Amino acid sequence: MKHQANDIVLGGEWKFFTTVPVVGLDLGSRGSKGVLINGEEIFTELIPTGLFMQETADELLTRLLKASGIRRASIGYIVGTGYGRISLKYDDIQYRVVTEISCHAMGAHALIPKARTIIDIGGQDSKAIKIDPSTGKVVEFVMNDKCAAGTGRFLEKAASILGVDLRDLGAVALKSEKPAQVSSQCAVFAESEVISLRARGVRENNDAISADIAAGIHYATARRVHNLLGRIGIEPDIVFSGGVSNNVGMWKVLEEEIGAKFTKAKLDLIFAGAIGAAIHAWKQYAGTHDVTRALAKKRKKKTAAKLDLKQFAALVDEEQQSLIDAQNIKKVGYICNYTPVELLSAAGVRHSRLVKAGSPKTVSAGEFYTQSVFCDFTKSCIGFFRENDPFYKSFDKVYNFHTCATMKRASEVIEEFVPTKLLNLPKLRASDDARTFFRSEILNFRDDLAQLTGTPIKEEDVSRNIVLYNRARALLKQISEIRKRTNPPISGKEYLDLVRAFYYLPVERLIPALEQVYRHIESLPARPENPLRLMISGSIMADGDRRLLDIIENELGARVVIEDHCAGSRPFYHSIAETGDPYQALANGYLDQAPCARMRPLDDGIKFSGKLAQEYAVDGVIYVFLKFCACYGVAKKDFIAEFQSQGLPVMEISSDYSQSDHGQLKTRIEAFIEVLNEKRTLYHEQHIQA
Repeated sequence: MKHQANDIVLGGEWKFFTTVPVVGLDLGSRGSKGVLINGEEIFTELIPTGLFMQETADELLTRLLKASGIRRASIGYIVGTGYGRISLKYDDIQYRVVTEISCHAMGAHALIPKARTIIDIGGQDSKAIKIDPSTGKVVEFVMNDKCAAGTGRFLEKAASILGVDLRDLGAVALKSEKPAQVSSQCAVFAESEVISLRARGVRENNDAISADIAAGIHYATARRVHNLLGRIGIEPDIVFSGGVSNNVGMWKVLEEEIGAKFTKAKLDLIFAGAIGAAIHAWKQYAGTHDVTRALAKKRKKKTAAKLDLKQFAALVDEEQQSLIDAQNIKKVGYICNYTPVELLSAAGVRHSRLVKAGSPKTVSAGEFYTQSVFCDFTKSCIGFFRENDPFYKSFDKVYNFHTCATMKRASEVIEEFVPTKLLNLPKLRASDDARTFFRSEILNFRDDLAQLTGTPIKEEDVSRNIVLYNRARALLKQISEIRKRTNPPISGKEYLDLVRAFYYLPVERLIPALEQVYRHIESLPARPENPLRLMISGSIMADGDRRLLDIIENELGARVVIEDHCAGSRPFYHSIAETGDPYQALANGYLDQAPCARMRPLDDGIKFSGKLAQEYAVDGVIYVFLKFCACYGVAKKDFIAEFQSQGLPVMEISSDYSQSDHGQLKTRIEAFIEVLNEKRTLYHEQHIQA
């Protein structure tokens, strides 16, 4: 379809007309939209999304070229966005991909220059976006997690159950006089409720029942979306974009739910993402059309020396296999980071932390003994034993501390596979009574180890290992602090590869290995790029759980410079007193370490996280908590408030060990990084002007 730019009020800072044709392709999960801007003319196309995203994109482009009469070779730039953007590829046209969050923001701004808040409901996700009305750039955003509640998919499923065409569902809902009560918390639960409500209908009143159920579905979706809006605030003008924006019932119910009217545009707002993509395409063309200069700049770019940790990783892997094969020595596994490893070494046992993240299959094996509302780390701990993992089944005994209810249950289940002892950990870490009690638990731990090995533990051996582990922790802290440099020579993923060694290598082998690595890293030159500096805070990021780091550092080019979790840098910010009673020293030292969210007062852990963010000069924070984590899931608002009080943008991610949400995670993180880059650019521009 052809439009004139003046007719649709292409406004904001985009009151220009392009000098070359540019294209925006919004490849959604259900429908794909295309926009071609050529001078004063705007062409739009809408088609169903096919099985292969590139074929869908090609069809959109072909239709746009046919409608506009423009030759393919004349296209200056293409920007892809939406669910299928990662599949986009053109060899003959310059192109790039931009997140749908940025594209919807820019498109809404172009169509409605005063827009400040955007609700975008698509087939697979929903988003609330706050934008700067002077530029159309994203200020803040939130989007739903993997649950389909609050998305077009939920509406589509409900329409199918009701036997109503999806295009008519909104109109049917408007006929309701008494909307049904439908859950807004879970699409699966809601689907069951819809089926139950449908079963209650009588033939002669079928239309009324369908209308009430349809209305209930719309209200449930609206409540879910309203909750998203509540996390960023609602400021007029409010824009409703995305595929569901054409649903008249959803339009009415959302306005009623949020208590405000949406601002309308002259162009169907289903094209907002594609319009924004086309505008980004023009910006890219205007900034990069001098190909010769760009290539020359690329050739001059220096390549930094890379850190090679293959030998170090091999050392850790060899140690794990050695532990499996070891005979005539007791082997102990421990789970919690509050376990005094100094005692394990003093007892002469081979020991390792059970800190691996399981595959979905392993998680499922663990869930056989638990409820679904246990975190995936807990399920993994159990699942590895149930699967007879060679490493896990090699231990003679497992020790754990009672930190949360799910880990207590894990200990009880693991007891079925290997002897397990659960020790108590006081929550109130500052009181004298807590320290006296914890000393008694450490003595209990010592005596149990002595019974396991048949050899008493000598006090001088405990003191000697306190000194050794203090050195190991100090080295890992020193290595981490190298990341305070502007262009650190070590990535976040590389640092976590080093941290693994603390849990698997004997301390006598660990220290010289870390010393060698430290000398090497300390001598490396700064990397030439100046990436965004991110902090990861929250619950455990277990060994093998590296999806976020891969996306952040390998795919998006940012850098994690500090991680405040118990498998990251947090455990290395304390030391144990090397004089006096070693058991009281252990009790004091472990209670004085950077506390987890289970400990009280919670403010101690929150302040420590905030202090790390300042020390490492981070640009933003990603707060990650495992789904159903009672400690970090409940405490997230307090941690986020601390970071926000420092003026730091924060994105929260509820994580698990599934492998199916890579695209959604990348979209969210990519959009967050785009926001941080805009903020950094604005800061530098203001600094230069000052």
